[in-house]
Amino acid sequence: MADLSALFTPSRVAVIGATEREGSVGRAVMSNLQESFDGDIVPVNPNAEDVLGFPCVPDIAHASDVDLAVVVVPADVALTVIREAAETGVENVVVISAGFGEAGVEGVARERELERIAAEYDLNLVGPNCIGVLSTPVGLNATFGPTNALPGSVSFMSQSGAIVTSVLDWANDQGIGFKDVVSLGNKTVLDETDFIEEWGEDSETDVILGYLESIEDGRAFIERARDVTRDTPVLVAKSGRTDAGAKAAASHTGAIAGSDRAYDAGLAQAGVLRVQSMQDLFDFAQLLSGQPLPDSTGVGLVTNAGGAGVMATDAIGDSRLSLASFTDETLDALADALPQEANRYNPVDIIGDADAARFRRALELVLDDENVGAVAVLSAPSAVLSYDDLAGEIGDLQRESGKPVVACLMGGARTASAARRLREDGVPNYFDPARAMRSLDALAAYREVRTREYDTPTEFDVNRERARRVLSPGSSHDEPRLGVEAMELLSAYGIPTPASEIVETPADAVDVAAEIGGPVAMKIVSPDILHKSDIGGVKVGVAETDVHDAFEDLVTRAYTYQSDATILGVQVQEMVDTEAGVETIVGMTRDPQFGPLLMFGLGGIFVEVFEDTAFRVAPVSEREAREMTHEIDAAPLLRGARGRESVDVGAVVEAIQRLSQLVTDFPAILELDINPLVVTPEGVTAIDIRLTMDQEQL
Repeated sequence: MADLSALFTPSRVAVIGATEREGSVGRAVMSNLQESFDGDIVPVNPNAEDVLGFPCVPDIAHASDVDLAVVVVPADVALTVIREAAETGVENVVVISAGFGEAGVEGVARERELERIAAEYDLNLVGPNCIGVLSTPVGLNATFGPTNALPGSVSFMSQSGAIVTSVLDWANDQGIGFKDVVSLGNKTVLDETDFIEEWGEDSETDVILGYLESIEDGRAFIERARDVTRDTPVLVAKSGRTDAGAKAAASHTGAIAGSDRAYDAGLAQAGVLRVQSMQDLFDFAQLLSGQPLPDSTGVGLVTNAGGAGVMATDAIGDSRLSLASFTDETLDALADALPQEANRYNPVDIIGDADAARFRRALELVLDDENVGAVAVLSAPSAVLSYDDLAGEIGDLQRESGKPVVACLMGGARTASAARRLREDGVPNYFDPARAMRSLDALAAYREVRTREYDTPTEFDVNRERARRVLSPGSSHDEPRLGVEAMELLSAYGIPTPASEIVETPADAVDVAAEIGGPVAMKIVSPDILHKSDIGGVKVGVAETDVHDAFEDLVTRAYTYQSDATILGVQVQEMVDTEAGVETIVGMTRDPQFGPLLMFGLGGIFVEVFEDTAFRVAPVSEREAREMTHEIDAAPLLRGARGRESVDVGAVVEAIQRLSQLVTDFPAILELDINPLVVTPEGVTAIDIRLTMDQEQL
């Protein structure tokens, strides 16, 4: 890992391209540094004697002991000055200049050269095409944004500079502070993984936030973020969830975007909490940075407004939280403490004439209940209630109880001073009860991350050479797409398959069927016809006397469907009793960022209709594979729903792990589906396979 400490705590900063010209980036960076930075500022400009009162040097070679160089010159000059800075011993560079990978062919060439320079001199380089970095402990504001950050314990990175400036402006208004802020830009050298790792070791960062449009190396991100999230919560707003959004993100950043399913799976496996909006990002951050984790999912609600309690209850129903059931002792104490008209059951409605003292008594009792993991205080304004007094009571009780508390003091201007008081005590205030519950849900989600156990993937004894022979061109094929002719690949990795053989003549088909015995299944084998069922290219339960005619009929159907199709033959396969089990699918697609993305779900001909699937990034452990079998809606079918005998889920879990090992061992496999993988009480059997590969990688 690179040492980024001097990037955020420099003693001496050089601004290459500093100027006093109004409206210029060079002036904005100098002004921001002048306003707050504790260290030395060195403007670099060969055409000026000083900038904003700071003596200039003509080039970076004339500046000594520079910890951080901020580059704001045009792109065609930037490469030269960055090399000069590196040769003088500068290790940290922020390239604000645009005109690189986001700017066409010439820009891409510049960015590649920038990457080469950074590698040659081992530079910690942020950008290019960014607005800069800031760090509040040393007053560093090396950006050209209009707003500095307030001090705080949240560190934030963004792939969009506009998001940085907008967030800082909004956060100042809300009183939300930051430790470090980074505009990632094009991420030529340093990326999101580097900063997560840096902030994970930073004792002054309590929460890590990110707005990302892409992740450069998904596998590295998962591995490093998984270590960080054990101790520090990481929340990410990942845009580009839709196809249109992904295209817009790619055009914005010049980055290749992987599938949203891969991001969902990868972020979850890394312990990163993905949020859907910037509001959620900071709502959750406020709670995670200021409150303890709950010991249970039970939530107690105390309100003077019944409607707010109903809204909160609805939101709890949409989350992993539960409405806590109070003990008899709590119910009796609430009955004694509250007016007769009040409701002592959860949500506790202490009615509209409640003052701060009544709120306090109800809160004390609810917080003391052993079934309550967290509490939400919901209030509408009234003439007898002082929000300032209530805020003080909430802060005191939260500290005394050690349980997480959120407030929902609804209203406008009258809530401002109370909200500030709550914020000082680490208690966030939300206008909307649903926002408060979503934030508590995030707290509960992070509690699960902290307690999660990670296992090493099982390494099975497999026959890699046999698998390589099946995949190699010239062995049984010369095509990048394979079907049942690749069934031996599964056998090589220990995934059970029925007895079968591919034959080229009707006579051979009759002989194989006789050897297998009993009715057989027959399938056309062609790299040009992957959806065999759609053209009638599959026959099941074929009697031995009908095998000859079935062979000829299958070939005729194939040529009728596509006259120039390559026909490798017909597969004659042992019949598997699908009625005795459940048809599932196990598959993989190779994501450009995260690598092999595994899929498990309900299979057969309806897989694309129901889309009942779960995903993980390979390689997966036994625990992760088992989780996949629990996540699909059809999971009860595996465990014996409606009087059916439960199937061998352990065999499914092992098949997922073996496929995980296969696609990890062979990066040449781009896509692979085993469909159906029939699961019975006795085990699993792979009935069909199709895959696509990159033959150049074999």
